[in-house]
Amino acid sequence: QVQLVESGGGLVQAGESLKLSCAASRSWFSFDVMGWYRQAPGKQRERIASITNGGGTGYADSVKGRFTISRDNARNTVYLQMNSLKPEDTGVYYCSAYKSTVAYWGQGIQVTVSS
Repeated sequence: QVQLVESGGGLVQAGESLKLSCAASRSWFSFDVMGWYRQAPGKQRERIASITNGGGTGYADSVKGRFTISRDNARNTVYLQMNSLKPEDTGVYYCSAYKSTVAYWGQGIQVTVSS
C-alpha cells in the first residue's frame, strides 16, 4: 500500500508564493513519474507539473515559468514551488505517482489565492 501525503497549502494573496510537499511511503525511485494535479472549482482535474524517474520535468502552459517541481530523494518527497500566484490557481492540489499503469493519489490539499 502506497501513501502520498500532501502539505503546505493554504490561503495567500495574489502575487505571493507557496510550497507544497508530497511525502511518499516508499522510495520515489520505485515510481516512473510523479506529478502534481489541480482541480479548480467546477473544472476537471488537470496535470500541472510532472517529474520522471530520470529527473525530466514538464509543466502545463498555465503554470510554466511560475511553478517548479523538484524532489528530495533522501526524504522521498516531491515539492511544488508556486510563485506569482494568481486567483485562477485556486483549487485542490493532488500529488500523484505512477508505476506502469497503476496510479497512486494523495488526499488533496486546498490552495486559495485571493485577489
